[in-house]
Amino acid sequence: MKIAIMAPLVTAIGEPQLGGSQAFVSDLARGLAARGHEVHVYAASGSEIPGVRVIDTGADPVALAGTLYRAIAPAGTGSAAAFAPAAPRASSAASSRASSAASSRASSDASSEVAEAAFAAAETAFAAAYASMRASRYDVIHNHAFDVPAIRLATALPAPVLHTLHLPPDGPVTTALDTAGRSGSPPLVATVSGFQATAWRRVTRVDAILPPYVPTRVIPWSAAAGSGAVFAGRLSPEKGAAEAIDIAAAARLPIDVYGDPYDAGYARDQIGPRLALPGVTVHQAVARASLWAAMAKAAVVLNPVSWDEPFGMAAAEAQACGTPVVAFRRGGLSEVIADGLTGFLVRPGDLRAAADAVVRTAAISRPACRRHAERHLDLEQSLDAHERVYRRMAGTGTAEADHG
Repeated sequence: MKIAIMAPLVTAIGEPQLGGSQAFVSDLARGLAARGHEVHVYAASGSEIPGVRVIDTGADPVALAGTLYRAIAPAGTGSAAAFAPAAPRASSAASSRASSAASSRASSDASSEVAEAAFAAAETAFAAAYASMRASRYDVIHNHAFDVPAIRLATALPAPVLHTLHLPPDGPVTTALDTAGRSGSPPLVATVSGFQATAWRRVTRVDAILPPYVPTRVIPWSAAAGSGAVFAGRLSPEKGAAEAIDIAAAARLPIDVYGDPYDAGYARDQIGPRLALPGVTVHQAVARASLWAAMAKAAVVLNPVSWDEPFGMAAAEAQACGTPVVAFRRGGLSEVIADGLTGFLVRPGDLRAAADAVVRTAAISRPACRRHAERHLDLEQSLDAHERVYRRMAGTGTAEADHG
């Protein structure tokens, strides 16, 4: 089959990967190509996927930065105190409040202008990418971008379209999907976990569940007991890096944190002060092979998320490394972690329970973690599911639901 994949344009595809959807697009494209499909990935400038043809859309990730998804508002957003200058000592309280309000409005106006420019850039970028796609004859077009224009503009494409939703329900995206569904070429819609499918089905149609499983065959693992804790993920409130540090401290374990600041205010206010704690080391994002090596040497990987995790790729990778996971029981993590067998799921927000669970992971079998990943979380199963959907799409223009 000849398959076009529309990647998220807000970041380039390449090591180190800057998000789970970006990592999976790379894995999916390479896996499909290895199975003999002709795969073209339309991606932001600077993208590279070994063994796969990447078509540069000309999209500049810097220009699209204002479209980055925020599960939780960035630190400082809406806070006048974060932007207001200090009031003169002789000024009245009323004057101080007026100054703060004016400063807040100015900051809001500036943020709005940046966002509008970013959304305009996204519209232009996806229009150009789809214009390029129309110049080729594809059997299937698969979109992974969580952007309104990526969905709306796809209705004009000549090939059947599949949209995979890597993020939780969102109002504008839901509206775009519903509008596309009433078009002359309605797309298929997939989610990345059963939990996420249930959430999205409250607001729109979901045709398939296509989990972003991991390439266990190339992930090294260790049966030997590891040491210390690892956290891997963007430094933003929903991923729980600060909580991971606190859990490791309570369990008296050193921790290595891998991830780049996604929310500068969060990194400054929540991670910065914790660097003074003993045993805390924060690393910039690293290539996946390096991250897997670190996971394989760890005693535990921590996933104390504060949102409904759509899937949980770091947890899947950890188990492929033979390393147990301690996580809050939220979102798709219940489908990734076998509670009591490959780690522990605890009540969301309960740091004490998480620290106790970290101690109990010493009894978890590392070979059992690896076997679980091989049997239930392997990329080959995801490729099988994708091929089933693609074949139905190419054969009839529609597809029956594929529930993974």
